[in-house]
Amino acid sequence: MKVIRVKDQVEGGVVAFELLQEELKAGAKVLGLATGSTPIEFYKQVVASDLDFSNLVSVNLDEYVGLGVESDQSYVYFMKEHLFDKKPFKVSYLPNGLAEDLDEEVARYNALLAENPVDFQILGIGRNGHIGFNEPGSSFDGLTRVVDLTPSTIEANSRFFEKAEDVPTQAISMGIASIMSAKTVVLMAYGESKAEAVHQMVQGPVTAEVPASILQNHANVYVIVDEEAASRLK
Repeated sequence: MKVIRVKDQVEGGVVAFELLQEELKAGAKVLGLATGSTPIEFYKQVVASDLDFSNLVSVNLDEYVGLGVESDQSYVYFMKEHLFDKKPFKVSYLPNGLAEDLDEEVARYNALLAENPVDFQILGIGRNGHIGFNEPGSSFDGLTRVVDLTPSTIEANSRFFEKAEDVPTQAISMGIASIMSAKTVVLMAYGESKAEAVHQMVQGPVTAEVPASILQNHANVYVIVDEEAASRLK
């Protein structure tokens, strides 16, 4: 696990983009993508570049259950706004949050991941150490599944919705084993609110209570943090 300290989120996006360029030169074909505020500067770098993604595949970590592209809080909407409409891929896969049969959708997505092993995975980290929507206590052997969001995650997401009752309580998420199968992982974290999670991920014990700590066992992980997020690292 290599920790890279940066001045701010903008510099972090530049560093993540440089890592992506290296992986593309090495032959990466499948990108694993994340949503939320953390990767936005990275996506800005991608969009501003002259990179051609028309022969590449993307797979996203997760999607809320009950939200589709018409909802401006869905992750498919986010990805179209920040990346796909400006830099289209050969094909982009996301879980279908509106699937009538969630078990069938989970099986479909696990099959897609098996057919398209991820070369370069972008991650953020939750304040409780979650990656994707793999909350504390998640199995390290887990694949894509429907997850119940914890109260802390629901509360953190509530700022994006007009009413508390509108906040989804479930999501379809790639599992920890799915994430760990990526050849290269780039995790970004910014701000004091992520400092304890970063500390536990990097220097704490490997435990299911801090799902991101499993990344200590991955062969090729970059952790990009600003000074606030890195403030509790020894």
